[in-house]
Amino acid sequence: MATATLTYNLEDPDDRMAHLRAIKSTDMAIALFEITSNLKKKCRSIAEDEKQKLNAYSAMNEVFKGISEILEEQGIKIDELIN
Repeated sequence: MATATLTYNLEDPDDRMAHLRAIKSTDMAIALFEITSNLKKKCRSIAEDEKQKLNAYSAMNEVFKGISEILEEQGIKIDELIN
């Protein structure tokens, strides 16, 4: 069985960010799946609903609201992973 050990200097800001990215990778993958698959289905359902006519701005807000909710559910804080 192959194994790998990653070592980070958590006192170094770049290493600390790399460590955080590594431990959040599964959460990010789940979030991306939710965004590309399930959120798309949800948006399609909303668009097809005759009772709820959305203009382009409202539709965009719904998409970004959905993305934010998914990221929050997975505990992903983009600012922590980028800055």
